[in-house]
This record gives sequence, C-alpha cells and structure tokens, in this order.
Amino acid sequence: FQASFGQVELTDERKQHIIQFHPEIRTHWRFLQNTIADPHTIRHSVFDRKVLIYYRFLPSAKKYLAVVIKTNQRNFILTAYFTHKIKHT
Repeated sequence: FQASFGQVELTDERKQHIIQFHPEIRTHWRFLQNTIADPHTIRHSVFDRKVLIYYRFLPSAKKYLAVVIKTNQRNFILTAYFTHKIKHT
C-alpha cells in the first residue's frame, strides 16, 4: 500500500490477526488501501509515537475504518478495526 510517507506492508501474519480479531473488516477489506492513501484524518498513538492511526469514514458501515501503521525502517500495518469515534492525542 502507498501512504503519504512511503510504502506500507501488510504481512500474512498481520492479515490473519485482523481477520481473527476484527472479522467485520473482511467485507470491507477493499477500503484499507483507500484509507491509507486518502485518510480523513491521521493521529499518533498515545502509546508509541512511531504508530499512526489512519481514519476514514465509511458510510456503508456508518463507522470509521481505522488502520494502524507502525512506521520504522519497514512500515507495516499492525491492525485495522471499526470505531465510532476518532481518538484524540
């Protein structure tokens, strides 16, 4: 996936994590790329400044899709989930 800061990887292990712990994402998988490429907003994690949370509101789900990305030498998706509100940092 392409983000504003560079390429972002989705490993098989992380994909399995998302499917196992956030199965509702399965039917909205195609929106991950849009969320990363054109987010409505981006927040830093309060726990780790190298973690960014990309949010995009999906009218079909009536929720925000949050895609959590670890930024370091190898940028990768940690998880993705739905939420009703954006975290404040």
